[in-house]
Amino acid sequence: MELLAPAGNFDKLLTAIHFGADAVYFSGKQFGLRAFAGNFSDDEIIEAMQILHASHKKGYVTLNIVAKNGDFENIDQYLSLLTKARVDGVIVSDIGLIYYIRKNFPLLNVHVSTQANINNYQSAKFYADLGCTRLVLAREMSINEIKEIRAKLPKEVEIEAFVHGAMCISYSGRCLLSNYLTGRESNRGACVQACRWKYFIREESRDDEYEIQEDERGTYILNSKDLCMIEHLKELEEAGVVSLKIEGRMKSDYYVASVINAYRRAIDERNSMEELKDELEKTSHRRYTTGFYFGSQEKEYLASSMPVQTAVFIAKVVEDTKDGMVKVEMRNRFKKGDMLEILSSGEAFRKTLTIEKIIDSKGEEIDDCKRVQDIVTINCPYNLKKGDILRVNKTSEN
Repeated sequence: MELLAPAGNFDKLLTAIHFGADAVYFSGKQFGLRAFAGNFSDDEIIEAMQILHASHKKGYVTLNIVAKNGDFENIDQYLSLLTKARVDGVIVSDIGLIYYIRKNFPLLNVHVSTQANINNYQSAKFYADLGCTRLVLAREMSINEIKEIRAKLPKEVEIEAFVHGAMCISYSGRCLLSNYLTGRESNRGACVQACRWKYFIREESRDDEYEIQEDERGTYILNSKDLCMIEHLKELEEAGVVSLKIEGRMKSDYYVASVINAYRRAIDERNSMEELKDELEKTSHRRYTTGFYFGSQEKEYLASSMPVQTAVFIAKVVEDTKDGMVKVEMRNRFKKGDMLEILSSGEAFRKTLTIEKIIDSKGEEIDDCKRVQDIVTINCPYNLKKGDILRVNKTSEN
């Protein structure tokens, strides 16, 4: 199965490649649903595809807005760019935009976005008949329903499904909360994630009595848990899913590294499941759920609160280890005597080292690294590669 990673900017794309993604999805500066991610300029799209193809990886570009009339006025130039860049697919939700691309840019493979809300085999067959090559099914599908759709589709049409990350509380992401409360359109890339705010419900005749429970962080009645299917990849494969999609174009480099590394190792069966589940606790997340994949057994789908994580991102390796020393870019403060854990796609994964020497960019030895993004050299007994990450574990909050 393909492991498909999010990339909100160029650094995250490189991180995804480093930690084992088979493919990456990202957006240009227009027509995508993550307007506040860094996203990619036209030149960066071309460069990104060159890097991906040189690494034998694939790249998919999102055009998943709900399109309006004016969007078609300047879209030809952009679609021509994507054709020239040889993107491996465009992710589209709007039926008019799908029709337009299939008619005028037939060389572009169209992947139907999860926001198109494919919940049954008739819808799936409709998009297949339009010539779409991949269907990203609605997140509200069960594994058994996916099997039924797979059985009704031509073999050449692929099925992609989300396996990890934040979930929208509205059906297939069709939400108007952001529009209503702030005027920023969620289906045109400007969602403020109003569902994550604090809310309360009270019965009309009871002015001062809350009808729901709070935790110490507040009340989050619209706030979904995060999806996590790392224990169920075989079931998804048997159902006919060929691409495992990770959510998170707005998430950090560290999030992309941690999650992609864990799922890569799960697919390759390189570590125990307990280790990999622990790994997913180490980056920011809400409590996990298997969502709708196993029917209604997840009774507390919305019973969640603020994000938690059990490790802190300390530094990113900027040059390979040489002569027992490694050069890193500091992200959070560390000092001599600290014990750091390694996040790596290689054999040093989860090994630890104690900081004994720190040399700053001027060549002077220091005891405390506290300047954000300072480049320093530290002792390291392991062969780390550029892109590996150092972190420090903390007490679990969940």
